Amino acid sequence: MIYFIATPIGNLKDITLRALETLKSADVVFCEDTRHTLKLLSAYDIKKPLLSCHKFNEREAAEKILAASREGKEVAVVSDAGTPVISDPGNVVCRFLREAGEPYTVLPGACAFVCALVLSAMPADRFTFLGFLPDKVGERKQFLLRYATYRDTLVFHVAPQDVERYLADMYAVFGERRACAVREITKIHEESLPFLLSEGLHGEMRGEFVLLVEGAKEENPLNALSVREHVQKYMDEGLDKKEALKRTARDRGVPKSALYKETIDL
Repeated sequence: MIYFIATPIGNLKDITLRALETLKSADVVFCEDTRHTLKLLSAYDIKKPLLSCHKFNEREAAEKILAASREGKEVAVVSDAGTPVISDPGNVVCRFLREAGEPYTVLPGACAFVCALVLSAMPADRFTFLGFLPDKVGERKQFLLRYATYRDTLVFHVAPQDVERYLADMYAVFGERRACAVREITKIHEESLPFLLSEGLHGEMRGEFVLLVEGAKEENPLNALSVREHVQKYMDEGLDKKEALKRTARDRGVPKSALYKETIDL
């Protein structure tokens, strides 16, 4: 049998009894980084053969996993932290096993974005998990645009070195919204930091981040107008142009600066 096993995302005690039992009984463990998994197994005095299954060799690893299972071996599959497949290797293996008709199961446990939803206190009845964003700025903005009108809470994984520029892109695409940055989940320095996209995030950028951004507001009927008509509507109601621009930008969820060119002659 093949078991996809969730492992701790920080605190090594966050592992289930069933996960430990399965790891102890496994004949082989496929893992993202053998050195990382060795620390976890050593903490529980578990000694097993470790084989790599990472994004650069996942297809090859899938073939080995299938072969081991068909030889009657108990196979465990883990990533460095959290649940395999979720922003981690494992999806290629799952598809390969499904196509081969080989059964497998999952042992649930730690998952960073689920913990972050709780810690953020943002709406969690409806959310969209988007994982890691594309590296190239053009592709990233196009990707974000696809979700600009979603009303669900948007959830992203972000490496610390990318936080500042990714937030700038989110503000450029989404406009002003509430957001929350969660990092060091289950560790000593765990933090949940609420902020506005226009403010950005300040402080030390260390540890993997989960960024949560509130969804789009309910569509304002004025947004069906052109930008010029929208601004003019507020001006006709007695607002000066500066305040009319501010209201229009808020309605549309975009920075005020994005509206200047279209209204410069009003």
